[in-house]
Amino acid sequence: MKAKYILGIVIIAAAIVIIMTMTGDASSYVSFTEAKDLSDKGFKRSIHVVGELPKTAGGKIIGIEESPDKLSFKFQMVDEDGFKQQVLHANPIPADFDKSEQVVIIGTYKGEIFIAEKILLKCPSKYQEDPEFTS
Repeated sequence: MKAKYILGIVIIAAAIVIIMTMTGDASSYVSFTEAKDLSDKGFKRSIHVVGELPKTAGGKIIGIEESPDKLSFKFQMVDEDGFKQQVLHANPIPADFDKSEQVVIIGTYKGEIFIAEKILLKCPSKYQEDPEFTS
């Protein structure tokens, strides 16, 4: 009977370790200031920052610099605290980048620039109600 109890405790302990490991990989959104602080303290995992792209009154994005080979680009992003930061993405500009309302970048700081490994876009057209289906 004692073997059953020991086996049960081992299974529960393993489940707790698995849950703790999975939760450690989860990331919440932080500001650029918090991301920089984490980076300066030696945090090596990817960080999620949410913000908007600065645009002119006509809707044109301000501050995009595409590389000559068009395989990477830099852009400005303003986080939820209003802090503007230059971001580098080592891939071509995503489709509908200029139409996005909000942007989530996932990456890390290298010096004074944020290196985005992934860019997630929230485009307004994807979330608008279709008048045909509303009553």
